[in-house]
Amino acid sequence: MKFLSSLILASAFAGAAFVATAQEQRGTKEEAVALVNAAAAHVQKAGPEQAYKDFTDKANTEWRKKDMYVFVNRFDGTTLAHGGNDKLVGKNTSELKDQDGKPFIMEMAATARKSGSGWVDYSWAHPETKKLAAKTTYVKALPSGDTFVGVGIYR
Repeated sequence: MKFLSSLILASAFAGAAFVATAQEQRGTKEEAVALVNAAAAHVQKAGPEQAYKDFTDKANTEWRKKDMYVFVNRFDGTTLAHGGNDKLVGKNTSELKDQDGKPFIMEMAATARKSGSGWVDYSWAHPETKKLAAKTTYVKALPSGDTFVGVGIYR
């Protein structure tokens, strides 16, 4: 009986450690804002062409933290950099909608253009679990006047 109690207790700790590890791998709002601000500074310092390559390069882990990545779009919806899916680079994603029909890319563009920065909520498939999840993305207009940078977190 003592062995069984020990086994159950050990399993509970292992399960708790797994949950803690999974939660630690999720980005926070504060981390998303910091990554957007760092990415905007990188565009200024390195120039847009180099920065966009850096953000999209899967080997460059500076722009990927936990389950977050940097992307850059024009206000018209064209993707210029994407740390989560390099196949989107060069594509116009203005028609992209979430499961509820929300045109979230264009809402991101409108938020960045109107307010300079802000949050946009929508649903999206988590890249690791492939399950639909609530997501919020922080966007910020870049000084070029026609682009914005963003980083999303799963809630």
